[in-house]
Amino acid sequence: MPTRMALFSLLVPDYDAALAFFLPLGFECREDTDLGGGKRWVRIAPPGAETEILLARAVGERQGAAIGAQGGGRVWLFLETEDFDADHRRMQAQGIRFESAPRDEHYGRVAVWSDPWGNRWDLIQFTRSDRGGTAAEPGPGAA
Repeated sequence: MPTRMALFSLLVPDYDAALAFFLPLGFECREDTDLGGGKRWVRIAPPGAETEILLARAVGERQGAAIGAQGGGRVWLFLETEDFDADHRRMQAQGIRFESAPRDEHYGRVAVWSDPWGNRWDLIQFTRSDRGGTAAEPGPGAA
């Protein structure tokens, strides 16, 4: 039985342009291996994250057309933060354009933004922890 989601691919037009965007946001490059023929194995993730993004340079018309459209126009990437306000301000200072003001939902504080290729992301600080409780109330099974 599989135990975790290790990677997912994000189609980009160019490896170096993608790195130039993600690294200043605080992502780390965990691997950048030349596979020959212009292909690279490039893994990025926020520090400490278990799941990684595999930057996949689109090849051909079909893949090129899918850049920025992998989520079908909806938010499909969720960047979790532990300090929403500080990260929101930092991202704005780095030129990230948010679609609207931050809002509070039952699941947390959230704001939608897009990367340079049109993928829609949530910057999100969840109300509930991974254990199912809120910051003020431990969830079931908490000691």
